[in-house]
Amino acid sequence: MADGGATSDETSFETLSATGVARLSAGDLIVMGPPGVGKGTQAKALAQQNGWVQLSTGELFRDHIRRDTELGRRVKRYLDQGLYVPDDVTVEMVRERLRGISPATRVLFDGFPRTVAQAEALDRLLEELGRRVDAVLLLDAPREELLARLSSRAITEARADDTPEVIAKRLDLYQGETSPVISYYDDRGLVKRVNGVGKVDDVTRRLREAVN
Repeated sequence: MADGGATSDETSFETLSATGVARLSAGDLIVMGPPGVGKGTQAKALAQQNGWVQLSTGELFRDHIRRDTELGRRVKRYLDQGLYVPDDVTVEMVRERLRGISPATRVLFDGFPRTVAQAEALDRLLEELGRRVDAVLLLDAPREELLARLSSRAITEARADDTPEVIAKRLDLYQGETSPVISYYDDRGLVKRVNGVGKVDDVTRRLREAVN
């Protein structure tokens, strides 16, 4: 998918950011949701259908590690120790990626931001580049549904380490980590909650309706 050129979501420059950079009237989007809700699948579908760019920090990490960049080597050291990648490293990777995307193309953030500090850093970065967050699409499903999906995936993909206890802990960790981030955007009226239960196409349709 090309980053530049006209897209189905291309809009004209109508305002200026505080830094004096031309800014689009339609902003970027963030997709959030707990493990098992199908966030990655939906983000990819939305990006492909609308000519947007899906920006996944997980994919950024893997790409930099594969290319053996300086940032990639730093990320690998943290991941090899089972540690979280520091915010400054993650934000720098996002900054580099955004600089390669046409300002006329909407970006769909997937897996970022995960903390309030990252959300604040993203706001500063987008302002610097003449962009902004237009909406946060929050995919959700009942805990029982998520547990069932993740347990089924563990069996299908032979993930022996994904015991019911581990899966439950992942869901608890997500809740603890992301609740403050959701509140951060909710206070600004940007969060749009979307039912993540149902067929893939049905959920995609709900997300598109939420954006429109």
